[in-house]
Amino acid sequence: MAEFSDLRARALSGAAMAGLGAGAIWLGGPVFRVLVCVLSGLMVWELSRMLDPDAAFGKAEAAGFTAAVVLIVFIWRFDGMVLLSLTALVAVLLAWRFPKDRSVAGAYLGLILLAGLGLIALRGDFGALWVLWLVALVVGSDVAGYFAGRIFGGPKLWPRVSPKKTWSGTVAGWAVAVAVALLFMPLLAAGPGLIVASVLIAMAGQAGDIAQSAIKRHAGVKDSSNLIPGHGGVMDRFDALVAAALVELVLAQTGFLGG
Repeated sequence: MAEFSDLRARALSGAAMAGLGAGAIWLGGPVFRVLVCVLSGLMVWELSRMLDPDAAFGKAEAAGFTAAVVLIVFIWRFDGMVLLSLTALVAVLLAWRFPKDRSVAGAYLGLILLAGLGLIALRGDFGALWVLWLVALVVGSDVAGYFAGRIFGGPKLWPRVSPKKTWSGTVAGWAVAVAVALLFMPLLAAGPGLIVASVLIAMAGQAGDIAQSAIKRHAGVKDSSNLIPGHGGVMDRFDALVAAALVELVLAQTGFLGG
């Protein structure tokens, strides 16, 4: 079927990423930190390439490398408001190289870096299971949306920005979020509030996906890069996780997550 022409490549790449990601989350420590920093750097590189495709070779690479190294150094040397302030400053400085898209670049660069810091903080403060719950929500709702959208079709969610997104896929993602919540409730010793939080995080992930689609449409590209077979680029695969991680971080700061 033409609708699933990319399924084999997506499945193989997805399985490899799932194994690597789950292992890094479970191990935590330097392994998880370095993985998050590398992924953040790659997303900054892709964003730089999209917003300034005519730049001399090396500028986007330098931006991505700088972001990854800065995260690693900051995480090991600073914490609290100092860490957040320095991260925001780096986002502004990196965004300054995009004279036509400084607001877009600054906002998205800041979100990428803050999400990376948030994931590392969540793993360190709350443990592997809360991060696995987050990833399961994002992956589960994405897979459900992929299959439901292609099998059932129906009205488009926001055709002008994301032509492939359907309401059937969106609702399927919410349904899977409820299922993930029910699965993790006993593991996390959480109450029914986890169901509401799971749906909110799934919605945030879908919003992150749409936001990245808007950036790609603005840049006139189909994928953020071709680094991941069947998925496109790192941003294509982890855009939802960026938004979802920020929402979980807010929930953690409000005392929802158990320490």
